[in-house]
Amino acid sequence: MSLEETFVFAPQGETGSDLNTSSPKSSEHLTWHPGTAIAAAYGLVILVGLIGNITLIKTFWTVKSMRNVPNLFLSSLALGDLLLLLTCAPVDASRYLVDEWLFGRVGCKLLPFIQYTSVGVSVFTLTALAADRYKAIVKPLDMKTSNATTKICIRAVSIWIFSMALAIPEAIFSDLHTFSISRTNDTFVTCAPYPHTGDLHPKIHSTASFLMFYIIPLLIISIYYTFIARSLLSSASNMPIEPNVQIAKQIESRKRLAKVVLVFVGLFAVCWLPNHAIYLYRSYRYPQVDTSLAHYICSVCARLLAFANSCVNPFTLYLLSRGFQKQFNKQLCCGRTRLSLRPRMAGRSNTRITSLKSTNPSLPSFSLAKASLQAQDGTARR
Repeated sequence: MSLEETFVFAPQGETGSDLNTSSPKSSEHLTWHPGTAIAAAYGLVILVGLIGNITLIKTFWTVKSMRNVPNLFLSSLALGDLLLLLTCAPVDASRYLVDEWLFGRVGCKLLPFIQYTSVGVSVFTLTALAADRYKAIVKPLDMKTSNATTKICIRAVSIWIFSMALAIPEAIFSDLHTFSISRTNDTFVTCAPYPHTGDLHPKIHSTASFLMFYIIPLLIISIYYTFIARSLLSSASNMPIEPNVQIAKQIESRKRLAKVVLVFVGLFAVCWLPNHAIYLYRSYRYPQVDTSLAHYICSVCARLLAFANSCVNPFTLYLLSRGFQKQFNKQLCCGRTRLSLRPRMAGRSNTRITSLKSTNPSLPSFSLAKASLQAQDGTARR
């Protein structure tokens, strides 16, 4: 999950050497096209992620009815995804087009810090969402509605600060280091979060990252959802034959939202597991570099899958929530639907007023004004 995962191997040089190309021209031909295709895939992920996350944030902050606790957390999650897509994803893609590290020592320290911050925001926000669903379903009486928005904003900011604090060691220890390819005795300089001496640093780094940003948060989420499942099963068995309609709707709404959060957690777990697995594999074989084609393909797929996690959440919510789907469409179309309906609504209003005039010429003027107000009210409700 570290940026070392991204930059410690040099796809062009390694792939070229592994294929034993006969000439520089042939090597350039074999490595350029895969790199271009991979960079294009990154570009697609970035574009889709920007559209989805920006529209999600805009929807939650412009539609007042959608400013609730879970959606505020999801806005923070989308902001972290945007940060990752705008900074780390382009840098990741550049490594498949050029052999050199292009971003200097400052970039080597800043980019790992940003990536760890973003990943921390994602997984810790999902943990906070699971805790929120636990309170809403298992202990609803503990939910306090007073100053709820302010409290959630404070929690979201705290998650960002905590994630930044965990990422500080990346900014301190990441630096440019020289690595060698044993088969060809070639060397290359790249960004890594630990020095090229001994094999203890990479083992500690990869294991700590795997625990802090994957295993422990998912374990906590699993505990929360175990209690949620038990509570839902218990409430279903104890529910009367003719339950209160309002209570039934409330329970169903909470169950639906809990399912949405669980899907988000599942997507995070699936998308980031291959990346963690490959990083652990490399760290425990450090400082050797695996130049096999299979390892190269797996690395590319794992990285793309990890970044894809930053663009799937808005569209997952789109598929699972009809209310969000409706508002998302409105925001994505920039209000074109409303603009196209206004002439039609105005025509209906005029028709109603004209009809009143022709059938009841003796009606007083205030009746016409009332009809006009009713027509406008109907337009607003539509």
